[in-house]
Amino acid sequence: MNRLPFVSGSFHLVIKLILMKKTLLFIFLSCTGFLFSQVSTVPTIPTANNQITVTFNATGSELDGYTGDVYAHTGVTINGVRWQNVIADWSVNTTKAKLTRSTSNPNLYTFVITPTVYGFYGVATSVVITELNFVFRSSDGSKQSRPDIFIPIYAAGLNIAFTNPANNSSYNLNSSITISADASVASNLELFVNDTSIKTATNATAITTSYILTTAGNQILKAVATNGTEVKETTINIFVKTPTVNATKPVGLKYGFNKNPDNSVTFLLKAPFKNDVLILGDFNNWTLNANYQMKKDGEDFWLTVPALDINTEYAYQYFIDYSIKVADPYSEKILDPSNDQYITSANYPNLKAYPVNKTTGNVSTFKINQENYIWTNTNFTKPAQSNLIIYELLIRDFTASSSFNEAITKLDYLASLGVNAIELMPVNEFEGNDSWGYNPSFYMALDKAYGTKNDFKKFVDACHQRGIAVLADVVFNHSYSQSPLLQMYWNSTTNKPASNNPWYNVNHNLVDNTSAHWGYDFNHESAYTKAFFNNVLSYWMEEYKIDGFRFDFTKGFSNTLYYGADNWASAYDASRITILKNYADHVWSNNPANKPYVIFEHLSDNSEETVLANYGIMLWGNMNHSYNQNTMGWVDQSDISWISYKNRNWNNANVVGYMESHDEERLMYKNLQFGNSTNSAHNVKDLNVALARQELAGMFFFTIPGPKMLWQFGELGYDFSINTCSDGTVSNDCRLSKKPIRWDYFDNANRKQIYNTWATLTAFKKQFPDVFNTTNFTLNTGNTLTKSIVLRGVSTDVVIVGNFDVTAKSITANFTKTGTWYEYFTGEEKNITNISTAITLNPGEYKLYSTEKLSDPRGGTAQDDSDGDGVADTADLCPNTFPGTSVNSTGCPIFTLPANNFTVEVTSETCPGKNNGQIKITAVAALNYTVTINNATYNFTSTTATSPNLAPGTYNFCIEVAGQTYQQCYAVTVTAGTTVSGKSSVVSGKASVEIEKGTAPFKIFVNGLEQFETMAPIFSVDVKGGDILEVKSAVFCEGVYAKTIDDFESVFAYPNPTKDIFYITVPTSETEVIVALYNFNLQLISTKKYPVVFGKIQLSLANKPIGVYIAKVLLDQLVTLKIIKQ
Repeated sequence: MNRLPFVSGSFHLVIKLILMKKTLLFIFLSCTGFLFSQVSTVPTIPTANNQITVTFNATGSELDGYTGDVYAHTGVTINGVRWQNVIADWSVNTTKAKLTRSTSNPNLYTFVITPTVYGFYGVATSVVITELNFVFRSSDGSKQSRPDIFIPIYAAGLNIAFTNPANNSSYNLNSSITISADASVASNLELFVNDTSIKTATNATAITTSYILTTAGNQILKAVATNGTEVKETTINIFVKTPTVNATKPVGLKYGFNKNPDNSVTFLLKAPFKNDVLILGDFNNWTLNANYQMKKDGEDFWLTVPALDINTEYAYQYFIDYSIKVADPYSEKILDPSNDQYITSANYPNLKAYPVNKTTGNVSTFKINQENYIWTNTNFTKPAQSNLIIYELLIRDFTASSSFNEAITKLDYLASLGVNAIELMPVNEFEGNDSWGYNPSFYMALDKAYGTKNDFKKFVDACHQRGIAVLADVVFNHSYSQSPLLQMYWNSTTNKPASNNPWYNVNHNLVDNTSAHWGYDFNHESAYTKAFFNNVLSYWMEEYKIDGFRFDFTKGFSNTLYYGADNWASAYDASRITILKNYADHVWSNNPANKPYVIFEHLSDNSEETVLANYGIMLWGNMNHSYNQNTMGWVDQSDISWISYKNRNWNNANVVGYMESHDEERLMYKNLQFGNSTNSAHNVKDLNVALARQELAGMFFFTIPGPKMLWQFGELGYDFSINTCSDGTVSNDCRLSKKPIRWDYFDNANRKQIYNTWATLTAFKKQFPDVFNTTNFTLNTGNTLTKSIVLRGVSTDVVIVGNFDVTAKSITANFTKTGTWYEYFTGEEKNITNISTAITLNPGEYKLYSTEKLSDPRGGTAQDDSDGDGVADTADLCPNTFPGTSVNSTGCPIFTLPANNFTVEVTSETCPGKNNGQIKITAVAALNYTVTINNATYNFTSTTATSPNLAPGTYNFCIEVAGQTYQQCYAVTVTAGTTVSGKSSVVSGKASVEIEKGTAPFKIFVNGLEQFETMAPIFSVDVKGGDILEVKSAVFCEGVYAKTIDDFESVFAYPNPTKDIFYITVPTSETEVIVALYNFNLQLISTKKYPVVFGKIQLSLANKPIGVYIAKVLLDQLVTLKIIKQ
């Protein structure tokens, strides 16, 4: 269970106003009657074009005595829609919205709207503003005025309004009151009582008079302003009290609304210590009227109202002791002025409009001629308690539309998963529309955000048609401020339940543990509380055919005081046990032959839980941490044996064990964040590895006897944190925020395999209860990552083994007998000769052995293909095939290996004639491989297989896997040995060499002297004419590449290209050399002798055009060079 402070989306407030002379008061009859505050305006009749000063008196409100800054959460009503153009978000403290505290009265504040309402709120002047909307709050938002304040904005021109008394106010007979009204412009004013004029004023803006109330009952007050031909008037109703009549109530009434055979209706309200109650509603225009004053019978008030339209939906409230206005605590439907506007018409078509400006606070509704629902399944038999597969479901986060109707479309998905019970998080009215539901307000009213009454009935009916029971999560420990039972008895001085409240405790019984102070605690030792909640339980079973209940935080059902900040009331409490047994008895008495389920979220000391469990009550068993330690691959605190009722020493399997719930972190989130990553080949932080380990978790969850619970989408490896925010970040402040709805996960094969595996296990549990719910079982599931379970059935025994470690492990399986055992998931038949047999499991691997061969429990007939692999269940030797896997005719996966499983390396012959080629094979997967090369057979696993001494040629071979029909074939070539060869050229005294054949590294010699060694086949070396260049490879037998450098290879021109002067190197002993120079067209330009200086001659192309020239150098041989002039 987890509760956070709740603030509704539109802020539910309570106000009781004190009258001030000459001030127009905006009166809101209190919906709770236990807080009050006051607002007034200058001018008293404000228009949208005025500057307006709003005065707020915090006396009696949550802000009474508050010393910090106060801010207005404020907007306007436009076209009937409230809270438009809000100045800032709730948590934003902007200067524009800050109130000014009075220097003389610290509870008095002013707020100035300037220059006009249009300008202040940024509203176009073309639209009509009818109200100012306010909630005044502390700077941290923890304190606020209640309920929402709506100040009317008048149209420009003549207006008139009463300043005293307030509409629907009440007085004693013969009281003297002041009646006063203000007009917006000087006019002729007149006051009337019951259409009798009692006062006039000429050319005035105010009128006042005193008046004695001599007549009991309703009095109609009217104020009229006449300015020339323009006349405006306003009326209010006041009530002069009449004594309550004592009368015996009719027989057979239930509390709340009763439809009588003659189509009259009778209301019955339990209200100890109260004196007067009147009914306000659509049927009396929300005015106090003596005809609607309820009669009293002891602590009960009742009234029969005749002659109503049977096809009209009416709204109503109770007005108690002329000070407290509440909706009916037994409402079956309520209207919420703040939140109903956000309910979509798709979820709730034709929702009745709230009676705006008629009343404030929540109102109840009824319709005499309601549309009946015709149940399809009228005789649902509940699944066996020990065999329950419960699915905890929050409608809000399960369907995109947050509706019962869309949830119906997902029921086949749940049925196929094996779910036979849905535990709905609270669906009765809670505060706001966006909530987990643990902030209840009305216990018999269905929350309209999810749909209509008949929508919910259709949902329950559809569940029953599929064999699925429906349990309601009920919150009886506490409620929040909207509960009428709380509002009726409230101490406004202490801001706590009044000491005479029949249903609530004044203080929390977990005295110092503020983490458990949720709202206000019910007093479960009170007979009133017990009777109320028994009525609530009966209502849901009878009206909606609910099959049972999950009771939230039942440790709070006691008045025993618990001290200490960390005290969660877990100690044995005999009085609490008695109370809880009584609630269980009441639920079971509804249908003793087909008993409804009773589940407690108790989580107390085992001594107390044992008493409750042995009484037949199921109790939540939180195993989140231990299972998560296993799925993450950490041995510490990995003992999961506490999920077994035997380990708790209970008589019956009444532990509702769960790995996840709405209160616990998601397993997959922690797998990915904190999983064991020490083995890169099995890294739990890897998504697919983490998902596969969820299958293993299911193997050691569903197979342990007793009822089990899933939290929605756990079967798909949901991996968003419980604290995920709407923007995708993770924060503790976002615990209650909406979570992503990922139905697309079902299309992911790795996620769907979790679903398929868990569905198989739940089907085993239901199909073979004598095995999977046996009382004769052994768990080896302690603080070790290798675990096993032994289940001994009537005709079949089952042994389950699994490895939660991140490396391969051997586990000793304790078989119950020798002989043949059948592994369900692989089709393996294992001959057991020793009942203590060691089995090696890869990380995350699991096996389920049975003494009888098991068919797929999801179907099992020739017409079924439960795993969708194309092979009928009766022929499928390998059920639960991974989605998309290719299988053979027996349904077993066709053995394949990844394309990169084998690495084949070929070493060619070193030298011609050596016949020393080699083929080397390495495998990734550790299997038993066989390969034949050159008529020699080699066996290997993941180590290397080497075939030596191969002659040059092409070799074809296939690798096979022992026990599998598998071949991977290759064709490789061993090339013949070679002699080193290459080519070279000499330019500018450098020989450029390219070795075309030969084995690196290469050693380079010039004139017998080693110059360097290189791996590169292309390189250069300094040479001169007459040098002997040699290149030797790494293999001696490849020979030597050799070349003698010709002198003429060293004749070259430089710089080339040139702009003028260039030189030609000439390897000659002559002192002069003849050079003929030609243009590109081979036209002779010059022929002359050039002196040789230091082995070179100098030439010039001065005054010659840019282009290409040919120089012919006459040496012992003619050398031709190309010269480029730039």
